[in-house]
Amino acid sequence: MRVYFDNAATTPISEEVINTMLPVLRGQYGNPSSIHAEGRGARALLESARKTVAKCIGAGTAEIIFTSGGTESNNMALKCAVRDLGIQRIISSPLEHHCGLHTLESLQAQGVAVVWLPVDGLGRVSIEALEVALSIENAPKTLVSLMHANNEIGTMIDLRRISALCQQYGALLHSDTVQTVGHFPINVQDTRIHFLSGAAHKFHGPKGVGFLYMNSDTPLKPFIDGGSQERNMRGGTENVYGIVGLAKALELACEEMEARTTHICNIRDYMKRCLEETFEGIVFNGDYKGHSLYTVLNVSFPASPKNELLLLSLDIAGISASGGSACSSGTEKGSHVLESIAAAPDRKSIRFSFSHYNTLTEVDWVIEKLKSILPSLVSEVVS
Repeated sequence: MRVYFDNAATTPISEEVINTMLPVLRGQYGNPSSIHAEGRGARALLESARKTVAKCIGAGTAEIIFTSGGTESNNMALKCAVRDLGIQRIISSPLEHHCGLHTLESLQAQGVAVVWLPVDGLGRVSIEALEVALSIENAPKTLVSLMHANNEIGTMIDLRRISALCQQYGALLHSDTVQTVGHFPINVQDTRIHFLSGAAHKFHGPKGVGFLYMNSDTPLKPFIDGGSQERNMRGGTENVYGIVGLAKALELACEEMEARTTHICNIRDYMKRCLEETFEGIVFNGDYKGHSLYTVLNVSFPASPKNELLLLSLDIAGISASGGSACSSGTEKGSHVLESIAAAPDRKSIRFSFSHYNTLTEVDWVIEKLKSILPSLVSEVVS
């Protein structure tokens, strides 16, 4: 038996999505830029998918650009905003995903001013510091770039409040919503945002495909040059079957959001309760009592000789979890997120992340395996 509790890294593709993609893989092989029947058929699928994605987030169809995933979408939004819109200053946080952090560091090396907002021990960005930075007189043209939910600890920003501040002070707003699209209601008509990133594999779609929402009032020029694909916004033949899969996955996620949310919250709350009842000294990283990503439970285990090999021990026991972002796995350096919130370095943090496919029985099984891996931490009441 294996239990997959690493859905923040990637989710298993759903059967409905596979069944939607298969006819495209088998029969819709035309290039959507071709004018013949096969090309027109592929183009129709592409535009239908674009319409579906736009509807799910309240956007116009012309505001959706298909990409290879969240990393490309974030790079495009940040780098092209500097190049095309005259952005000279970007306000962000040290907790961003590496694709955001490394892009900002690259832009900073090119002379763009980057303001790093302070965060507290729960991973919450200082709204007060953001307003101070936005309110500076004669400030250069500014973009605020903050991820909607942190991928490691789950802490979320108040996107509506930050949007209001950006409007008040005339700043543009970009948000990496890779972890929240399809999991939370997002409507760009209700909450004004200029750029928003999504990736199919975070909501049970295929890997290697994502999208960028680009507000029609802030048009960018192509990030990848080539042909006239994506309405001249992204060169390269479109990944038609992947895009079709993305649209179907997002459509299902939005239609089933309430039921999925209830189920996943039950799983997460049950596991949190079981961990607290079973182990001594357990704490949880992030704002889990406040505004938090319900798919993530970041667990901090007390210092133990077993900590160094805990992830490997879990894997051997049949449990897939992670120590942080999948994009930095295999590296020696610890989590930049945990470092930024001043998490105790002698403790071991494991991110368990869930989907609607998980069950309470799986939680029970994981708890039993953890008891055998970390017997010294099992509370006396349980033992």
